[in-house]
Amino acid sequence: MKVFQSLIIFAFLLSILTHSIFAQDETRATATWQVQKYDIAATFPNSETDRNLTVKAVLNLKNVSSRAATTVTLRISPNAEVSAVKVNDATADFTKGEEKIGNGTLRKIVVRVPAIQPNANLSVAVDYKLNVKENSGLNALSPVGSQFLPLSFWYPTPNSWFFARGADSAPMRLQVSAANGETVVSSGTASGNSFEQKLNGQPFFVSGNWDSVNANGVSVCIPKGAEDKSRVNELAQLASDAKTFMTTLLGNSPDVPLKIVAVKRGAGFSSGGTIFVDESALRRQKIDSLTAMTIAEAVAKIWIGNAVIVNGDGFGAIREGLPRYIATLFLENKYGKDIADVERLRQRTAYAAVVKRDAPLNTAAPIDDYYYSTVTNKGAMIWRLLAKQVGQKEFFNALRSQMSDGNLTLQELRAAFGSQKDFLDYSFDQITDMNLLVGAPQSNGAETKIALRNLGAIDATVNITATTASGEKLTAQSTILAKKFGEVSFKTNNKIVRAEVDTDKFYPQIDYSDDVAPREFEDSDVVVAVKRAFDQQDFAKAEKNARIALQNAPRFDDIRTWLGRALAAQGKTADAEKEFRAVLEEKLPTARSLAWANVGLGEIALKNNQNSNAAKFFDDAVKADAEYGATLAARQGRIKANASAATDESIKSFFAQFDKAAVSGSRVNLDAMIISGEIPKFAGGIAGAQEWQTKVLQIDKTDADNALVETNLNIKLLNKDAESGTAVFRLAKVGGNWKLSGVEIFEVR
Repeated sequence: MKVFQSLIIFAFLLSILTHSIFAQDETRATATWQVQKYDIAATFPNSETDRNLTVKAVLNLKNVSSRAATTVTLRISPNAEVSAVKVNDATADFTKGEEKIGNGTLRKIVVRVPAIQPNANLSVAVDYKLNVKENSGLNALSPVGSQFLPLSFWYPTPNSWFFARGADSAPMRLQVSAANGETVVSSGTASGNSFEQKLNGQPFFVSGNWDSVNANGVSVCIPKGAEDKSRVNELAQLASDAKTFMTTLLGNSPDVPLKIVAVKRGAGFSSGGTIFVDESALRRQKIDSLTAMTIAEAVAKIWIGNAVIVNGDGFGAIREGLPRYIATLFLENKYGKDIADVERLRQRTAYAAVVKRDAPLNTAAPIDDYYYSTVTNKGAMIWRLLAKQVGQKEFFNALRSQMSDGNLTLQELRAAFGSQKDFLDYSFDQITDMNLLVGAPQSNGAETKIALRNLGAIDATVNITATTASGEKLTAQSTILAKKFGEVSFKTNNKIVRAEVDTDKFYPQIDYSDDVAPREFEDSDVVVAVKRAFDQQDFAKAEKNARIALQNAPRFDDIRTWLGRALAAQGKTADAEKEFRAVLEEKLPTARSLAWANVGLGEIALKNNQNSNAAKFFDDAVKADAEYGATLAARQGRIKANASAATDESIKSFFAQFDKAAVSGSRVNLDAMIISGEIPKFAGGIAGAQEWQTKVLQIDKTDADNALVETNLNIKLLNKDAESGTAVFRLAKVGGNWKLSGVEIFEVR
């Protein structure tokens, strides 16, 4: 499976940055320099073994401080080797240093400049080479496709991604000299491999071999010769619909082309109307929820962050949280409230995982490992609640007014909603301390009373829903004062068996499990409650928990998938099949749900001796490429179903040569068969193998130049016992010859 999934940029932060240097500092430094424009020329190396990108970056800078500046400090990747710096076209001396960022570092380039007065500009040009030791979703240098995203720090800039008040964002001109006739994609207007972006953004590009399909005013770049193009028009239509919807909320659309690019890694990234989606999204049976949200948020960010600069304290609540709120409104408009509510459930579940250790939104910074879970999901909840309190029309009227000058800060928005000062002060300046609790229904004749409690620092006006024994739902509204108890009464002769506070889940809380009485789960994440029982092989309990969860969220496909798996594990085949088919019929399921539902249906078909049907289900699960476990199960099932195997003599010949290289004792022989920069640890681990035999089982060609090859391995590595098992390799054609470009599955024991 892919190492870099849709949240690669976020996962990078979570994995290497473990503490905050800004979190509680109310005197954080302000910016001295602000980029007015980037002008960058990048040149690929001529040789595959040359791992250096040659770059000249010219930055037009403005002194935005209140005093004259005599130095410029630029930040860039520690793998950049700077050869020259010019200031206003004159050669300048510079010094190098390191800046600690959590567990990582950035290289500092410190340049002495003549005194530059406030609001004055200067130009700084930097010549350098960037060494890419190992390809990743952030930066890759490869003959079959390269990419450089902002979080690889491939370009110099004064205020890095980790600046607490927002990274540099500016219009840009980008020129890329690519090798092997590759097509380059970035944001803005393209002329060959040159791009002019008039909106604000951070420089990036990706190269590869694509076919471009134009549909509904959107350009979709798909791998050249892609075997399956099922979702192309639907993805384009989704982006177009999102643009139309958001125009009604945010005003006239910024003039920028919309592009969707199918990528092997880096999916989830977007900037200036260019959106990366997982190439597997093209092959799935329908658009999955993550891809839909990625596209919708990316479209919203064309206004918020690109057309309008977002910076200052708490910028993330606007830059990330507001697009998520708007994107969810769009999904509600397109797919229905029940589907949007499932997305909101996923959002608050993600926030609940970090709520007890996050910082106030006003001081949260990208270096914090909880940053995205907090600013995106809690931020979206706050904007949703604010819009409810002031009215959605008034909310967006005020938002458009504040955006009209091309700049948007949290301070401005808070001032615009002065009537909500107490709520906003709490929401942005304090950590979440609210916990709403509901007591068990207490009946007395024709009246049932329900006790309420608010542990938070602000009042909460909420709906309370009571469910009777016959399934009837009764709703009442109550304001629970801060740090106080409350009570609500229902006049009914029917017995109330369940009560829930804040039914629509407007308020961020530290615990959602006690919103219901009698309490159903101990976890805020109901998926955990079901999965825990399933993992303990208590399938009856997993079924019970799943059914309880689905009573409250019947469109929650993640839970329905677990229900189907629990039923199948108990031998309830007919019921399991019903649930799996319901998942496939959902409007916007996750890719994971699609994969496991197909695996489940494939296993049922196998039991019924319907091998051809089983093979198709397993094949669809493999195409979904959603999760390691699901893909492995699907591949194993496909073998059991005796699915017909595609053959390719050139691929078989490649592995025959690879087997010889693995046991040759020469790392040079092995490296010659692997794309430079890919899987170096794997190559180093198998060099000098004593035995290596590969049997090709199945070949899945994803496009003209890429294939996933399922194999059976029999190997013996140095100082280890003999091992065997399944491995899935990714191959790519370089100069007409196959080379190894990735290891997707390695179940060799």
